[in-house]
Order: sequence, then structure tokens, then C-alpha cells
Amino acid sequence: MSFTDQEILETIRMIELETLDIRTTTLGIDLLDCADPDLESTCEKVYTKIVHHARALVATAEGITRDYGIPIVNKRIAVTPAALFSAASGASDLVPVARAMDAAAKEVGVDFIGGFSAYVHKGFTNADHALFESIPEALAVTEHVCSSVSLATTRAGINIDATARFAEIILDAAERTREQGGIACAKLVCFCNPVEDNPFVAGAHVGIGEPETVLNVGVSGPGVVRSAIERLGPEADLLSVAETIKRTAFKITRMGELVGREAARRLGTTFGIVDISLAPTPAVGDSVADILELMGVERTGAPGTTALLALLTDAVKKGGAMASSSVGGLSGAFIPVSEDAGMIEAVRVGALSLAKLEAMTTVCSVGLDMIAVPGDTQASTLTGLIADVMAIGMVNHKTTAVRVIPVPGKGPGETVEWGGLLGTGIVQDPGAFGCELLHRRGGRIPAPIQSYRN
Repeated sequence: MSFTDQEILETIRMIELETLDIRTTTLGIDLLDCADPDLESTCEKVYTKIVHHARALVATAEGITRDYGIPIVNKRIAVTPAALFSAASGASDLVPVARAMDAAAKEVGVDFIGGFSAYVHKGFTNADHALFESIPEALAVTEHVCSSVSLATTRAGINIDATARFAEIILDAAERTREQGGIACAKLVCFCNPVEDNPFVAGAHVGIGEPETVLNVGVSGPGVVRSAIERLGPEADLLSVAETIKRTAFKITRMGELVGREAARRLGTTFGIVDISLAPTPAVGDSVADILELMGVERTGAPGTTALLALLTDAVKKGGAMASSSVGGLSGAFIPVSEDAGMIEAVRVGALSLAKLEAMTTVCSVGLDMIAVPGDTQASTLTGLIADVMAIGMVNHKTTAVRVIPVPGKGPGETVEWGGLLGTGIVQDPGAFGCELLHRRGGRIPAPIQSYRN
């Protein structure tokens, strides 16, 4: 892969002035061969294998930063869904597995490890039940472990039984971390159509079609896109805006693939994908909301927001696809409310509601992400909230997700500080009316007719 002098100078400007970075290098590790009838042996194998393969990950990332001058913000690990490799033990409590994952993450010095996960979109195995029931304690007693579950797919429909139980799991996890503003839920997400090469937490895990080990990279450039649109000016039409975003995404992707391939080479592993999702931070100027407002809305959440987010997401994907044959993960635009300074402000002034965020879910990379709700929200309300987003993904053949945080002791309009990348949450009102009957009915919502494509 060759680069021109102009491309190199542009990249330097992006890094120094526009907050461009590699958001994460995520090493995927298959753990299926760690399965053992004895859970303690499983945990020992999990710890040993993770440390063996990931011991050089942080040093490699730091070496690339020194050699190329490209910031790599997070170093992460993703593993095979724990429900799969823990099944052989028959254990009903899988918290020891989470502890082993956490200990390995601490040993190698990574930020997070994803994969305390289960696929239950069509039903539960015994191991799935065990993992579900272990989630609240596992996230409360570990520091680095992230958990995810698949509740729906286009081909299977939506498992409402699992969705209802997951809603109760969320409330339990929030209560166990009451003093930290329910922070356990910031490490917990549910999916429709989950992506098996996603490098971003909390949903990062390694699918069964992935290699023994694989290096996936997540690149983030909201600040770069924002600056490019700002330079374009307000007189340009939307086709020009789309072309500018596409060209910018092309440059970002090229840098991401360079780093990903070099990191994989140094680690002696396979390069997987580069995820070009625009992932914001609480830093000023690193906001997807700012981009949308420069594109044409007075405040994110105003009429026109969903249309502009659709343009943004599509242009990012097109630019990435032009730059690399290895674009994967989610790739598009994230809208994690608490992690985006512009989104936080839009919620504060009343421009951005849960209803508008649900509409934006139809065209962005994920969905309702880092949403704070009152701590006394009913499980049935969470069930309905999650089911709505799962339905959007199911019908539209896309990945959608929910990461919702009931904040104990807080009500609508109040704020909670999680700090760091997680930012500030403003508690949103889920509404006065619920769906208790839906929650009680259970069962499955069948797959839509468009799922039958053979």
C-alpha cells in the first residue's frame, strides 16, 4: 500500500488538528478449544490462552504510535461467546469465567475484553441460561469485561422471552452498581443481527467463522469530517456534502488499514477488517451531532436529522468501500448519546428525544446507545423499548442495538457523570405509558416475510 506526499501531509493535519485517531485495535481470540467438563479448568485455559496471544498487543500498538505518529486510543480483546465454550462444564454460574477474562485483560494491560456473550435469538441452551443469570454479578465484580446478547435476527425473528428477561437483567446490573450510576449497564448491550467482527465494545466478540486469532481495527474521525464540511461552507448542495464526506472517509480508511495490517504483521496474526464507524467522544469538535448541524439542522433532533444521518452513514460506507476491500464491523455513524458532546447538548435543550433517537436508528450504525433512563423504569417498559429497536433491525436487514442504563435514584432531566469516554448522561423520559401485556405474553415475534430469500 503506497501513499503520496499529499496524503501523508493531510493525515498529519487530521491527527494534529482534527482529533483523528485509531479508536481501537481489537485482537480477536477463538476460545472454543478451552471447553472442559470442569469449569475451573475452562477458566485456567481461558486465562492462559488470552495472555499467550495478547501479551504483546499493547506494546505493539504503542510501537506503531511511536513509529507512525498515529494515536491508538484503546487496545481491546474480543473472544468467542462465553456461553459456547462454557457449555461443556454444565455450570450454572459463569461468573468465574468473567473473572478469568478480567484477570487476563488486566495482565496484558488492555482497556476492555468483549465476549461474555450469548446468542439467544431463537431460544436458550442451558449454557445461555447460565450466562444470562451470571451477567449482573459478572459486570459488577469485573472492571474490563463487556457483555452482549443477540435477541433477534432477520431470519429468526425476535425472542420476546429473552428480551423480557434481558430487561430484568439490566435493572439488576444497574442496582448492583448503584453507587457508580448503574455503570455495569454501560458494559452491556443487546443486538439484532449482531456483527461477528465488530471491534467496538460493548458488542465486540469473535464469531465462529473467524480465524484462530484476528486483528480488527476501529477508526474514528468525526472531527475530520466536521472540519471538511466546515471548509466546504454553507453554500454547497447536498451532493457536494456527500462527495466531501466520501473523500474524507476514503482517507480515514486508508490510514486504518495501514495500521491494522502493520499491527497484525507485528503480532503474527491475521488482519481482519477496518471498521470506519464515526465514533464520537465527549471532546469538543469530535461530535457526530456537530456534523449534522453543519450539514443543515439547527440542532440535532430537529426535522431533517434522520435524512442527514442517512446521507452521512451512506457516504462514510461508500468512501470506505472505495479505499479498502476489508471494510467490516458496523461502519457508518454511532450515536452514543452520553459520549457525544453535541448529542448531550441536544438532549439538554430538548431537541433530541427517545422517539427521535429511535427514528435515527433506522439509518445509523447501531441504535439506542448509552441512553440513561430513570432508575425506577419498569422492566416491561425496557422490554418494549428494546423490542422496538430489534424490530427495526429485523425488518430492514441491518444491525441494531440497545445499550440503556437505568440510573438508580435519578429522574428525567437529571444528570449522571460516568467520566472518561463514557461521558455524561442526561436521564431521558421513557414516557407515561407502558406495555406490561407485551412483556407478559412472551413467545417470539416471527421473522418477516422478506427474510425468505432463497
